Amino acid sequence: MPLIWMLRANANRMIAQWLLIFGAAILGMLGAAHLFFTFFTDKFSAFDSSTVDAMKQTSPRISKDTTMWKAWIGFNASHSLGPLVFAAIYIPLSLVNFEMIQQSMWLSLLPIVVGLAYLALAKVYWFAAPFIGILIATTCFLASFTLGVV
Repeated sequence: MPLIWMLRANANRMIAQWLLIFGAAILGMLGAAHLFFTFFTDKFSAFDSSTVDAMKQTSPRISKDTTMWKAWIGFNASHSLGPLVFAAIYIPLSLVNFEMIQQSMWLSLLPIVVGLAYLALAKVYWFAAPFIGILIATTCFLASFTLGVV
């Protein structure tokens, strides 16, 4: 194999590695921000305080053991964990053993599938900031995959 091809292949691998790390870091930061907003701000509270009061006074149909407000906080907190865990797995794995990701179709495609799923949710249910962040992350995952398999 000519030297130029080897250099190009190595450069593509390094770019693919850093794109995956960057995309995972974006998702991790979105998850961390979401967790912070859940517990330390009122950003996820309704503008109408009577809505919050009503949520604190009623239970979901599935169980009277909690209130809608506690469930809301719990859903937001657990929702934050997915991107945080994703980043906690893919960033160190990419740094230490990127070849394992490249050699596994599952580990190579999972970031794209996760990104597209979050992108669909963001488009339908969320607002612009997470959509843009997830779009950038998913684009990084697609580019990483393309460079990593070529």
